[in-house]
Order: sequence, then structure tokens, then C-alpha cells
Amino acid sequence: MFRIGELAKLADVTPDTIRYYEKQQMMDHEVRTEGGFRLYSESDLQRLKFIRYAKQLGFTLETIRELLSIRIDPEHHTCQESKSIVQSRLTEVESKIKELQHMQRSLQRLNDACCGTAHSSAYCSILEALEQGASQRKD
Repeated sequence: MFRIGELAKLADVTPDTIRYYEKQQMMDHEVRTEGGFRLYSESDLQRLKFIRYAKQLGFTLETIRELLSIRIDPEHHTCQESKSIVQSRLTEVESKIKELQHMQRSLQRLNDACCGTAHSSAYCSILEALEQGASQRKD
């Protein structure tokens, strides 16, 4: 059994993060010492690592809660449910990558258009292009 500080260190999070996940009903602390300290099991550590990795993949807390419920009660869920959640996140990431690639190409054009010398920025091609782009956008 681990105290909250030990668990936090093993999972590379802070004790406050664990408390937050408890408030979000993603973790619980069923066991306490006589002094009232929370005690956590190896299973709690695995759950915390699961949550942490899912967060690194960009899943929302609500989605992680869904994945946890699937993990906890596999008899009442299918693999298709998990796959659907992952496919949705993958689609979001692919869309973001396209946005970032477009941004990269635009920035590269701005960079290539500038001579980069130390002359006055009164005639800076980057600033002019940004100004033109801003006046052309209709947000």
C-alpha cells in the first residue's frame, strides 16, 4: 500500500492531481490508516498511470472516465466502444495536423519573403504580408 505522496511520485504526478482525480470520481481511496491517511494499492497506481497516459494522448477527462468505465466493467462493454473513442480522437489529431501543416507553409512563405537584413522595418515584407492577410480575412 502507498500513501498519497508515494503514489504521486511513482506515477509522476502531484498529490493535488490525485485529489483532483478523486473529486472527479476517477479514483477513490477506500483504505485509510488509523491516522486518517489515504492508502492506495497497486491497482490504484495502474489506474493513475492509465489516466495520465490517456491525458498525454489528449483525451478529455470525460472521455477518460468513459474509457475507465469500459475498463472496469468489460462484461457490459465492447471493444467497439473503445475503438470508437480512439477513432474520434485520431480524427481530431489528424485535423489539427492539417491545420498545423497549413500554418507551417504560411509561416515558411513569410520567412522566405523577408530579406532579414538590418534595414528599417518600414518596408518589411513580413509585416506587409501580415497586414494584407489580416485585411483579407473575414472571421
